[in-house]
Amino acid sequence: MSFSEDVRAELAGIAPTRECDRLAELSALFHFAGRLHLLGRGEVSLHLDLSSPSAARRAFALLRGFGVRSEIRTYQRHAFGRETRYQLHVEGDAREVLERAGVVDARFRPRDRPPRKVVSRSCCRSAYVRGALLASGSVSAPPSAHLEMRSETREGAEALAAAAAAEGGELRVVDRADHVVAYAKGIDRIAGVLAAAGASEAALALQERAVVGSTRARANRLANADHANLVRAGHAAHVQLQAVRRLERSGRLESLAPQLREIARLRLRHPSLSLRELGARSRPSISKSSAQRRMNALLKLAKQ
Repeated sequence: MSFSEDVRAELAGIAPTRECDRLAELSALFHFAGRLHLLGRGEVSLHLDLSSPSAARRAFALLRGFGVRSEIRTYQRHAFGRETRYQLHVEGDAREVLERAGVVDARFRPRDRPPRKVVSRSCCRSAYVRGALLASGSVSAPPSAHLEMRSETREGAEALAAAAAAEGGELRVVDRADHVVAYAKGIDRIAGVLAAAGASEAALALQERAVVGSTRARANRLANADHANLVRAGHAAHVQLQAVRRLERSGRLESLAPQLREIARLRLRHPSLSLRELGARSRPSISKSSAQRRMNALLKLAKQ
């Protein structure tokens, strides 16, 4: 399953006991995934359009808990991967429940955002963020970690951001072509929003993935750096060896100063050793920088 589906599955498994939490979660589900159609003569058609079976089952259980009958139907989208969608069609009169949840007002007109009483408590705000994630949330794991929830109105997205902020989560709101998005980028911000919704396991899994990914990337960088260093050191040793052999063939090696002659002979005997190791074999031993200076002098003489 995708990480988004893991998050929804964890959130759908949370069953709050307080009625206010269930109303807040139901409010978010209808605000972010609800569709209301006026059929005339006072009749309306109401359904939820959801992307996962776990979210559909959760909405079905919430409605049943308030005595509202519903039916789950499926359909396949004709674009964007032809994935299966789940529609929860409300059967019977649900006006009282929807009014209490802040989805519609007393005249059955849709609200852009829930009234303050629906999200007045901390538990209710957490439930509202949870419902929004179930309704329209998507979460991608590292390396391109991103969380967003789609809203039809800016008022709805800002209400969600305010509820998340009150519970320690940070969401930003941006307008798109035909909708508004409340989103979070970065591991810490996404984990904060997930924790505010009650998805603590998903938040920990996200941070764990980030740590593993960072560790793997660091190990790769170190391995690449070590490989590059070995390549450079091997090339430098080859150049030094060629220079010493050139001096040896020209007969100039024996006329050099004792320190230069010693480092040259050590390079001939140990073609693959590093300068630090050559310096340690000198008598007396010398530092890497001293060995480098002597080898540079040999290279200069060989070029002449």
